[in-house]
Order: sequence, then structure tokens, then C-alpha cells
Amino acid sequence: MIKRQLEETISNKLDKGKAIILIGPRQVGKTTLINSILESRPYLFLNGDDPTVRNLLTDPNTEQLRQIIGSNTTLFIDEAQRIENIGLTLKLITDQFKNVQLLVSGSSAFELNNQTSEPLTGRKWEYRLYPISWVELENDIGYLKSEQQFELRILYGMYPDVINNLGNEIEVLKELTNSYLYKDILAYGGIRKPQVLEKLLRALALQIGNEVSYNELSQLVGVDKNTVSNYIDILEKGYVVFRLTSFSRNLRNEIKTNQKIYFYDTGVRNALIGNFNALNSRTDLGNLWENFLISERVKKLSYQNSFANPYFWRTKNQQEIDYVEEVSGEITAYEFKWNPKIKVKIPKSFTETYSSNVKVINSSNFRDFLM
Repeated sequence: MIKRQLEETISNKLDKGKAIILIGPRQVGKTTLINSILESRPYLFLNGDDPTVRNLLTDPNTEQLRQIIGSNTTLFIDEAQRIENIGLTLKLITDQFKNVQLLVSGSSAFELNNQTSEPLTGRKWEYRLYPISWVELENDIGYLKSEQQFELRILYGMYPDVINNLGNEIEVLKELTNSYLYKDILAYGGIRKPQVLEKLLRALALQIGNEVSYNELSQLVGVDKNTVSNYIDILEKGYVVFRLTSFSRNLRNEIKTNQKIYFYDTGVRNALIGNFNALNSRTDLGNLWENFLISERVKKLSYQNSFANPYFWRTKNQQEIDYVEEVSGEITAYEFKWNPKIKVKIPKSFTETYSSNVKVINSSNFRDFLM
């Protein structure tokens, strides 16, 4: 097992009087992580995939919960989004059983967030777990091995099962995309046209690093713009994609409303378009490299509980910065280039307006950006 950055963070929150909620897509290791954290203490494990568990935890009263929990002082409920009205049940446990440490994991933000946000206000610590981060990988296998796997990780991504099956990555990714991309999203997103979802995912996969137009996407996939917007929102809640909005403050010709869409995992993205060609023969290397770096940066910011706001920047006359972060009014900017030898022209209008240096991140110095 690769040691996860959240392990120490969550361990330090045990027995502090609040529920611990861990959310994220399937197959990123949520159950494994919590089992590891609880390894040295006895606990009751309840799986929301089990129909009996679902029946027991749907609208129970305090006495029924007392019978279920028994003398256990630690309770772990997995796949909690499968349990109807789970938010109210978790609130009841947290309020009525003060000596019980409650841990909850779920692979769907659709139901779990909707059900737990209000009932557990002020009663929970909530964390997101993503596919393995570059920091976690390098800390586990060391600098040399991670360097040897560098291009593989960009091609095949960072899902634990993919990393642990060297040589069988494509087969694992096919299974992963078929199960996780569609199972949760179709089940909890209310999507009635899976073929439209597949077309949209492929269109988004081909447009990483570029600004997206909902009008263009609607024409490509054959549905109206509102449906495209709704499906993308569902894909974001399902931890398949995430959005970057444009940064604008002072310049009149800055693009203000556009957005880019990236995949949380480049292996999933490459599986969707069926392209696992080597990096040196790819026409999309620049965009793929950009997606890899930004998705890894998202993990880093999340695990560090950073307040940084991420953006991209572009003007109407095509001046552009790949990635911008703002923290408490301080702006840091980055340009991404795979080739360390390539010359990069930085827009003076950006550096002068925002008093910000632009750092160039390439395949030789990327660790500075990710670690």
C-alpha cells in the first residue's frame, strides 16, 4: 500500500468529537486508507453496498442505533451514499453517541454531499481522496523508480490499481472507466442517455487545455446547451473532470467568462480516446502535460488545505498564461512546456499589471511545482 498524505491528517482528527467524512471516486483507496488508519483499534465496519446494512441504517431511531453499535467506540460506514437519508442517521449517531468516533466514506458526491452537508454542519471533518499523487508515489518508491515511471504515469495515470499492475495498465483502465465513469454517474446523476455522456466525455478528452464552448459541445454531441452544462456538472461532482475559470482583474481585454476542463486522471482521459502512444510521438503532448501538472497541483492544494484559487489567463488578442494561483491577493503564474530547451515568451501586460513573475515548468523541473 502506498502511504497516503491524508493518513496523518485524518489520524490527528480521531476522537475530537466530530464525524470524519472521506469522499472521492471509486477505486482511489478510500476503504484501504481508513482501514489502515484504524488498524491499531477495534471498530465496527458497515458496508452500504450490503442490502441488510442499508435497511438497518435507513431512518433508524436512537435505540435501534444503540443495538447496532453495541459496545463499539469506533464505527466505519463505507459506501454511505447508498443508504437512504444517511445524513440524518449520521447526525443522530454524532449527537447521541458522543463516545463513538464515526468515519464515513463514499464514492459519490451527488448523494453524500447533498445528504450530509446540512445535517452535519459543524459536526464533521470532510476530506477528498484522489488518485495517487506524485508526492505519494515518489515518497513510496523513491526518486529513481519514480523517474523511471515518469512517462508511464502521464500515459496511464495514477490510480492505485493501474500503478500496481505494470504491463496491464490498458486492461485495468478499460475496466476502471467502464465501472467508475458510468456506474456512479449514471446511477446518481439521473442521466438517461448514456450514449450522449460517452460522446461528451470523448469531446472533452479531445479538448483538454483548450477553452470549451458549450454551444460547440452541444452541436458535437447532439443535445442542447443546458443538457451539456448539466452533464458537465455531474461529471465534476463524480470526480471525473474539473474546471478552471479565467482570471481577470484589471485589463479591459481579458477574457472573463471562459473556462477550461481537465481530467483528474490522464490515464482515464487517454482511455476515453483510446490513445496510449508514447509521449514522443503524440500530437497532444503539450495539452496532456498541462493536464497532468494541473491535476497533480489540485491534489497538492487539497491535501495541504490551501486557500489558493486556481485559474488560467487569456486576453482577446491571444496572450495567455497556462495557470494562475491567487492566495490572499498574491498572484503566482506558471507556463507549462514539456521541452526544457524551448524558449517561452511571457506577456509583459500580465507581469506588469499583476506584479507577478511567471515560472516555466518543464519535464526537468516539475518537482518544484508538485512537491
